[in-house]
Amino acid sequence: MKKEKCAVRDKIMTLRMNKNEFRELERNRKKTTSKTNSNYVRKLALNQPVTVLHRNESIDLIVKEIIALKKELNAIGNNLNQAVHKLHTLDRIPEFRNWCEQYDILRKQIQENTNRIVITIHQISESWLQE
Repeated sequence: MKKEKCAVRDKIMTLRMNKNEFRELERNRKKTTSKTNSNYVRKLALNQPVTVLHRNESIDLIVKEIIALKKELNAIGNNLNQAVHKLHTLDRIPEFRNWCEQYDILRKQIQENTNRIVITIHQISESWLQE
């Protein structure tokens, strides 16, 4: 597919910078959505809007806590699954069999709720990280 004639960039402009200036340009560009220096400088030169990314540090702390909670929930779910599995090996004793059936229902409920929490945490953290 050919580009429109006016969209073809055939004019070259050379810009010279020292190391510190270039480092500063790179640092500023990395704070934006521009992926290349050329695109960033072009937007600045043509007075086009440059989308600057900023991070809210308080949200970063919340996201770290949520990630830790998510890991802990996964560990609790795994431990519960292992305990119930071990109890299923003892199902020859009638009391254990009843206990296993009751706690198997509880385990399924906890697992469903944990999965719902993990999915919600993931969605919230993804939306926060995009802002």
